[in-house]
Amino acid sequence: MAAKQIMSAQEISRAITRIAHEIVERNRGVEGLVLAGIHTRGVPLARRLADQIAAFEGNQVPVGDLDIGLYRDDLASRSRPVVRSSRMPVDINGRNVVLVDDVIFTGRTVRAALDALTDMGRPRLVQLVALLDRGHRELPIRPDYVGKNVPTALSEKVKVRLQVVDGCDEVILISGEEEE
Repeated sequence: MAAKQIMSAQEISRAITRIAHEIVERNRGVEGLVLAGIHTRGVPLARRLADQIAAFEGNQVPVGDLDIGLYRDDLASRSRPVVRSSRMPVDINGRNVVLVDDVIFTGRTVRAALDALTDMGRPRLVQLVALLDRGHRELPIRPDYVGKNVPTALSEKVKVRLQVVDGCDEVILISGEEEE
């Protein structure tokens, strides 16, 4: 039950800055771009990316919140899902939407997010940001932008802590059966 920090606050900040630049480069600017954070920690990450983009591009990119609670494929095995509202500040039809999440693992969260997004409209294209990619995909989903790749064992847990949610910025790897 040992915990090891695998990203510090400074490393998270650098990753967000790099990813923000990569998003602008790949999309040839910010025209028609929308960021959609997946609840819970994808939302503040999307906002931080938008702030970084605004700092060097001079234009604010719209940021939406995406709740996937009712789109998960494991609803039957979970106790009551926590349902939050999804909010997109602009129509996503024909836009480039960048989904943002903290960790990509099996790919099931992203699949659910794509279903939720499709119910809101038809984007021109969808890209994916993951602050941390820990491998072990069960679905053929790969992020377009990654803060850090960290191979993990299935028995390990990854915990992303963000200032706005948890009071600090860090990513830790928990070995063993320690509870989150």
